[in-house]
Amino acid sequence: MQTPRLKDFLELHFIILLWGFTAILGKFISIPAVELVFYRTILAAVALAVVIKLRKGSLRIGRRNIAKILGVGFLIAAHWILFFASARVASVSICLAGMATSSLWTSILEPIFTNKKIRPHEVALALLIMVGLYVIFRFEFDHAVGISMAVGSAFLASCFTIINSRLTKQHSAATITCYEMAGAWLATCLFFPFYRQFMTDTGELHLALTWVDVLCIAMLALVCTVYAYTAAVRLMHKFSAYTMNLTVNLEPVYGILLAFFIFKEGEQMSAGFYYGAAIILFSVFLHPILESVINRRQNRLKDALPN
Repeated sequence: MQTPRLKDFLELHFIILLWGFTAILGKFISIPAVELVFYRTILAAVALAVVIKLRKGSLRIGRRNIAKILGVGFLIAAHWILFFASARVASVSICLAGMATSSLWTSILEPIFTNKKIRPHEVALALLIMVGLYVIFRFEFDHAVGISMAVGSAFLASCFTIINSRLTKQHSAATITCYEMAGAWLATCLFFPFYRQFMTDTGELHLALTWVDVLCIAMLALVCTVYAYTAAVRLMHKFSAYTMNLTVNLEPVYGILLAFFIFKEGEQMSAGFYYGAAIILFSVFLHPILESVINRRQNRLKDALPN
């Protein structure tokens, strides 16, 4: 793994700012979450394929690898559907706060899927985030469905982030993201019959777009997906999956601030929401401090050992 530089940290935070903005864009779009994911993923997949061809890259990675990455796209589709549905059912702020549980899922799942050892301080910080989420649940119980959707979305995000951290060792970021977007589009298409039968009032899809929808979906696909996801996959060469997901916990902070200025959502949130959000934010900033202390202690122990 390469050592991250200052510009890598800055780019990571810029990407997280864009992801915090996605829920806000989703609120401006008139069509439901499933149809939104359908448009976003196909546009992103086509745009990435064009970019790869213009750069004289290749999409040939073998059928087995393509099948694996398309499968990851199924997880991404479910993640986005839950994400946008949560913002619609509850609010942008509630949705983003629930997404902060991704570090809890990563601290549990990463040791299972990789050779990484369980680190007690990571689990402790993740549990602290759960405490913050519990506080939000207590004061915002009317939004329980929205929070649950966001937590489920965070679980799926943790899964595909861990998988992507391994895929980046074998394939380019653009190729991975292109096939994942194609897989997410395919998953959405396969979900349509069930969705029409059981989850719509009329049994019809809402695919008609306004000009606002077109502009917002284009921004979601080209800026928040093609650029942001490709860059995030590339940065996984330099950051661990846990560090990526813990830093992504700043997404609710950026998103909530944006929502406050755009939608005045602060007027709708109780004091308990801000207590819970403060606990989550505290865990985010505590992580690098603990990492620094633990690394220094380990280095001193290594230096003390005889050669």
